Amino acid sequence: MQLHHWVNTLGQDLKSRYGETVRKLTIHGNFTCPNRDGTLGTGGCTFCNVASFVDETTAVQSIAQQLDVKAEQLKAKSSKYLAYFQAYTSTYGEVLELDRLYREAMAYRNIVGLCVGTRPDCVSDVVLNLLSGYREQGYEIWLELGLQTSNDKTLKRINRGHGWAEYEHVCLKARALGIKVCTHLIVGLPGEGWQDYQQTIDKVVALGVDGLKLHPLHIVIGSTMAKAYAANRLAAITLEEYVAVAVMMIQRTPAEVVYHRVSATARKPTLIAPAWCEDRWQGIIAVAKGLAASGSQGSQTNSRYLFRSVS
Repeated sequence: MQLHHWVNTLGQDLKSRYGETVRKLTIHGNFTCPNRDGTLGTGGCTFCNVASFVDETTAVQSIAQQLDVKAEQLKAKSSKYLAYFQAYTSTYGEVLELDRLYREAMAYRNIVGLCVGTRPDCVSDVVLNLLSGYREQGYEIWLELGLQTSNDKTLKRINRGHGWAEYEHVCLKARALGIKVCTHLIVGLPGEGWQDYQQTIDKVVALGVDGLKLHPLHIVIGSTMAKAYAANRLAAITLEEYVAVAVMMIQRTPAEVVYHRVSATARKPTLIAPAWCEDRWQGIIAVAKGLAASGSQGSQTNSRYLFRSVS
């Protein structure tokens, strides 16, 4: 079951433009977050434990050392890469230090671009100009913004520390500079339902976005939500519930928008629930089957152009 038959995936998009497979190499830049260091708060978002998707031991390694390890792991699958600053808030620092880290990553062999994961309220004009400058030098630049939902009430409930307005502001500025924006959304946040999911995807694509990542809510050790789950105040999203929402959101997404991810995994023992998120492929295959049965990306938009697989 090939997802790219029904979804405009990043892998296929990059392959069509570079003539070969291009993969992301994840980097820990040893950043922190304003929602953890006391600037906004100290507890972080209620769902957050970065260890669920990042190996914290890599923070003591240099950028080049981390890239060496990742490239070695993928050398049989790819010869070109995007350097991906994934952990915490990867624009949260002095601009000269950011420039040093980003340039060190881009100087590594066979790096064709840079992906920077961050929060909407931590992207200054100086940072945008920095990223724009790399783009003008010929690098593929993606600004990955963790929005999670467009619902300000939910954002406040999960202690996110920003609202839709901050996302809208930086998204419009970035795209005006030609920087590609990939927006991260979480399905399964407490209190959210079908109407919230529809509103979020519709607002995001109406504002303009180049890429999307969908994540099921992970309940992980060390998070505030883990305590709520243990006290039976929070239920984990089922695979069936997730697939229904993901399929709807993908179908309401214009065909030209690139999906970087349609599901996500986390590692035991950090992952508490849902158990199906341990398996990388289970969610992806289920979403692909749902789309195959009911319609591809863009089939629920007003556009007459739907995603059509070229293979």
